[in-house]
Amino acid sequence: MKHRRIPKRRAAIAGTGAVALVAAALTLQNASAAPAEPRPHTLSVNAAGKLANTLASALGGDSAGSYYDAKAGKLVVNVVNKAAAERVRDAGAEAKVVEHTLAQLGRASATLKDKATIPGTSWSVDPRANKVVVTADSSVTGSRMATLGKVAKSLGDKVEVKRSAGTFSTFLAGGDAIWGGGGRCSLGFNVVKDGQPYFLTAGHCTESIKSWSDSQDGDEIGANEGSDFPGNDYGLVKYTKGVPHPSAVNLYDGGTRAISKAGEATVGQKVTRSGSTTQVHDGEVTGLDATVNYQEGSVSGLIRTNVCAEPGDSGGALFAGGTALGLTSGGRGDCSSGGETFFQPVPEALKAYGAEIG
Repeated sequence: MKHRRIPKRRAAIAGTGAVALVAAALTLQNASAAPAEPRPHTLSVNAAGKLANTLASALGGDSAGSYYDAKAGKLVVNVVNKAAAERVRDAGAEAKVVEHTLAQLGRASATLKDKATIPGTSWSVDPRANKVVVTADSSVTGSRMATLGKVAKSLGDKVEVKRSAGTFSTFLAGGDAIWGGGGRCSLGFNVVKDGQPYFLTAGHCTESIKSWSDSQDGDEIGANEGSDFPGNDYGLVKYTKGVPHPSAVNLYDGGTRAISKAGEATVGQKVTRSGSTTQVHDGEVTGLDATVNYQEGSVSGLIRTNVCAEPGDSGGALFAGGTALGLTSGGRGDCSSGGETFFQPVPEALKAYGAEIG
């Protein structure tokens, strides 16, 4: 069989045509490919908190909560559809499509409050799990546990129930130690109201104690001006003696942390607590708008953390850098075995009393 030789000129033209066809095919393929999704921005926790609030307002009912990934420095926003996910990515956050909206989880929390307000329980929305996580301590047994289980079952996979070996309690026991009436709490933050010096502490402290000293059986330095517990857990004390009252938190290492403002906590945020019993401990915010059913009554709207605390730490400061976040309310566990502690948000207390950090 004889092969026909293709002239060099014709071969070159044929080769050029083949290249053109391949290039055209690649161009069409690239044109039809979906554009790459924008990568989430690296954000500080403050920037993430602001972006979370902005997106929550913009997304409305399509929003399902958010949390801060401190290791990656990114904000993760839960949404319930692809259109909302695109808006989140365009804004510089990571989108996670989940089943339950924040409104649905809120209604589940309301049902728990209405039908299962049982001493020894707590609950809050966990944005990582897209569920309301309920914890029942060791005091919840028998018919109470059966009631809790029945209510939780009626809410389906929107609710998860966990058991705790400890018991939930306020941390009042007979920041800096403050004494009164045979008990001891911790000072939260120094504040100013109408140009006068005051300090914030836990409401369950001011419900039990009316007059305060900075030493056991010492002279009065402050007297209660306001108290709200249960429901909330904050109290306001007016200084009645000319003692130093810097806007700072005791770090118990010879130093202090200056506090310049109050702010809202963010799930995933790294935080520090200072109290007169266990001094300084660090941890992370694990939930917001938490409800705890103490033996004395229910408190809602709390910050949930994995920071430990013990009796006497009540009222002490939760902060991040120079920002005041919360007042130690209560929880379970201790600083030997670990635990879970809840905090009253500071901005709410400041608004209630018309005070400011200072």
